[in-house]
Amino acid sequence: MELRQLQYALQIAAERNFSRAAEKLHVAQPSLSQQLSKLEKELGVMLFQRNTSSVELTHAGERFVEQAESILAAVELLRQEMSDISQLRTGRVVVGSMPITGAHLLPHVLPVFKQNYADIEISLLEDSSMKLEKLTAGGQTDLSLLSLPLEIPTLAYEVLGEERIDLAVPPDHPLASRQAEGIRTTLEELKDEPFIVLKEGQGFRKMTMELCREAGFEPKIVFQSNNMETIQSLVATGMGVTLVPHFIARAPRSEFVPVYLPLAEPVPSRTLVIAYRRGRYLSKAAEVFIETFKNTVASLAEA
Repeated sequence: MELRQLQYALQIAAERNFSRAAEKLHVAQPSLSQQLSKLEKELGVMLFQRNTSSVELTHAGERFVEQAESILAAVELLRQEMSDISQLRTGRVVVGSMPITGAHLLPHVLPVFKQNYADIEISLLEDSSMKLEKLTAGGQTDLSLLSLPLEIPTLAYEVLGEERIDLAVPPDHPLASRQAEGIRTTLEELKDEPFIVLKEGQGFRKMTMELCREAGFEPKIVFQSNNMETIQSLVATGMGVTLVPHFIARAPRSEFVPVYLPLAEPVPSRTLVIAYRRGRYLSKAAEVFIETFKNTVASLAEA
């Protein structure tokens, strides 16, 4: 049994598809199938049930995947510990990021990190918060930028900071004039407003829905998008209102700019965190990345 065969089996289990697994592993599909058949023959059990439409784990396959994840995690732990003991300045950190939040925070973080730790490679993986949690719990990222609450209990985290949630409205909206008057809008006042929100599967959509429900109403959703920039542009053109994380609201934009309003007390906020698998060894490279991220978020919050 070879380590690469364990990796191959885990990727097939994650993708439930040989073609996608081969693509992710950068190997030819016939080679992948051959290695799996070789592994199953050695073990004397079938790990996957193949049919024309999908690939499913057998009972033996489920047990194999569980143990294989532990074995590969132990191997990675040993590799990282030995690397740190050797006092090498080089390293590699796989960082998972929510695309929307990462697009506004990482351009501040990565240049500072590369300036101080030029020999440490950062590999970026962008996905929805739900998928990132699964990838992080499975050890496919070292760290992931997420917001609380986390759904998977096997994840640990370090808090980066609090980010307030702003209201975005069209420039000609009656609420827009409140900015100059210093009057803050309550969430309850938005119950009859048309909302533009992110699509299902994105963490901030869930937060938006929960904040509205806590305020006593179900938001009237008129449009959904996977892209927060699209949502803000649609708000600017008068199609509705939305809630926006402050770091995103403060980013410069060239056209179709809505008016951003701070909400009334208690001001809603979200807690940004760097998450990692509980019990996972954090390399020195990962530790200095976390520290750099914390310092950068703190400086942005004060600006």
